[in-house]
Amino acid sequence: MVAVSPLLTRVIAGIPVPNTPLINSSIALARATLPDQGYNHVMRSWLNGQAIINKLPLANRSRIDEEAFGVATILHDLGWSDDPAYISPDKRFEVDGAIAARSFLQAHGGSHWQSPQRLQLVFDSIALHGTASIARYKQPEVAIVSGGVLTELLGPSISKDFFGDLITVEQEQWDAIVREFPNKGLKGYFNDVMVHLCETKPNTTWDNFVSDFGEVLVPGFNRTGHRVVDLTQAVLAE
Repeated sequence: MVAVSPLLTRVIAGIPVPNTPLINSSIALARATLPDQGYNHVMRSWLNGQAIINKLPLANRSRIDEEAFGVATILHDLGWSDDPAYISPDKRFEVDGAIAARSFLQAHGGSHWQSPQRLQLVFDSIALHGTASIARYKQPEVAIVSGGVLTELLGPSISKDFFGDLITVEQEQWDAIVREFPNKGLKGYFNDVMVHLCETKPNTTWDNFVSDFGEVLVPGFNRTGHRVVDLTQAVLAE
């Protein structure tokens, strides 16, 4: 893994973060393609995750690719963009985001991003960020992207129920991050995004948490006939 030099840092909301051209370009892309709530969400997710990294023992932190982590977290919701360049009609939003981030790195990452392993690390971090039960057992970067996103959404205490001791964000840090990137209106924004996905490409939602929002918030939305249990019960040999 490539460790970002501690000299290349700045402080945002009290959290020291890597300050590399690629991370700054990622921030600019997120700002250009997401509305205020989406942009604030990815920035809060990055800062919560970086707070976790900053508390790791030096030997562990030195093995973290902090630039890959930063890019993945900042770009993890490009699949929520209104820009059709990032949205497919047939892929989960996490996969849309992973593909968009990989393309961004291939175009702008330079020689340091020619490694298929680094590209795959970012892809997996984004594709699995909403599946904590898998992400937590992957590489540290993948786990911390997912942990940072969940911590930003639910707070440190609840996030620990999913990730255990990985979550070291203090409530005071979480509060400072929210002051810098406000989360007012997050529930309505999040619901609107999930409803939009259920309405515009329901076939991408049947096997994941997005369909939960459809069942609760979208009139007439029904997973029956699309669930794995429906398929297996219909076709498996007796």
